[in-house]
Amino acid sequence: MKNISGLFPKLTYDRRRELLTLPCHGKADAVLDTDTFNEIDDQFALAFAALSPDALNLKAVLAAPFHNNRSSGPADGMEKSYEEILNVLKLLDKPADDFVFHGSTSFLKDAATPVESDAAHRIIELAREAKAQGRVLYILAIAAITNVASALLMAPDIIDSVVVVWLGGHAFHTVPNTEFNLHQDIPASQVMFESGVPLMLIPCCGVAEMLMISLPELKRRCDKCGRLGAFLYQRTSDYLNNDPCIQKVIWDIATVACFAAPDAVYSKLISAPILNDDSSWTTTGNRHEIRLVHYLRRGPVFDDLFHKLEAFTRQ
Repeated sequence: MKNISGLFPKLTYDRRRELLTLPCHGKADAVLDTDTFNEIDDQFALAFAALSPDALNLKAVLAAPFHNNRSSGPADGMEKSYEEILNVLKLLDKPADDFVFHGSTSFLKDAATPVESDAAHRIIELAREAKAQGRVLYILAIAAITNVASALLMAPDIIDSVVVVWLGGHAFHTVPNTEFNLHQDIPASQVMFESGVPLMLIPCCGVAEMLMISLPELKRRCDKCGRLGAFLYQRTSDYLNNDPCIQKVIWDIATVACFAAPDAVYSKLISAPILNDDSSWTTTGNRHEIRLVHYLRRGPVFDDLFHKLEAFTRQ
């Protein structure tokens, strides 16, 4: 792992603590960085964020790369995600112009070399606007963290005006730590822990896995949510081959819940772990602080999501 800490300004203890105290009330400026076609949970997260205007001022949606059996490579994954973002926004009756941005077509080759993209540049623009206004830009990241890491590497000065809320990795005791978002781009993931960027980390196994739902329950809830609910249910049903016995975790809504349903999210400040090249964790207890989400209450998160979907349908 390259030592990149010297590339970034150092935050004071008080400023870091200030940034890591998330707003419980009021509206937070935010962008959503999403590999929307990777599974089916990003679509729920995008709808949840867009339908939570009292909590989030969603200023942009960024298409992130991914590579699995649903894409031929990171560039293809990013393009498919971009198109899926447009599909969801159409159902939400929201325009996409100057709001949706293409992300990286590749992963980082190392932790010091960014990848240029419209998404990375938009993060920089919005972060600098936020700083000029004395505000903070929250980056809700539910994908490989390539776009975000690239923005930080291209513009280290934004580190004191952004907070990254990232669904990435597993709980520190989980072996192996081969969670999809983290493991796809380990150099970019290492930037999150070595740059000193204010980070709220939401582990998948051990925390976000609480957000599990079966197809029968999902159908009952989505049946009240019009065309958007039908779309979300069908995406999930197709992904699960219409198997009613499988429970699916809607992982990505955890990031939105930190703002839309904060009373259901439990977190604490900890010393940042070291992410090793093999994706394992090393904890030392003597590094800069991050905020770790360690528990979620499933019921209030799902209730808030589906209440908003139903309310949108009734408009």
